[in-house]
Amino acid sequence: MAQYYNYPGTEANSESFHYSQAIQYGNTIKTSGQGGWNTDGSIISDPAAQVAEAFENVLRALQAADSSISWKNVCAIRSYHTNLDETFEHVTERFKRLMPDHRPIWTCVEIKKLGIPGMIIEIGVEAMLDA
Repeated sequence: MAQYYNYPGTEANSESFHYSQAIQYGNTIKTSGQGGWNTDGSIISDPAAQVAEAFENVLRALQAADSSISWKNVCAIRSYHTNLDETFEHVTERFKRLMPDHRPIWTCVEIKKLGIPGMIIEIGVEAMLDA
């Protein structure tokens, strides 16, 4: 049976918009799209810092389901950008830093707008727990 998770600071969005930050079924964990928001829900304005915090929020969502999980478990990434020229290099830099020993699959899309004003990136992942 699937289990749904949120991490501290995301409860208000969960209640308001009726969704969860992560789901675990079997040995698979998937996250919803994570943005570069602070624990109070405010969006970070600096592009590099917003990308960095989005990656941190992905890990928070994953670890809400299983505290032992890390970026080494991530096998698939989806990223949505409002301006690839502004964020692409920051994202690939994080890939190299966080996942130096493997290369997950990646879907990267530029779009017009994201769900919260000021968001320039949204990242969702799929991870596999060690069997």
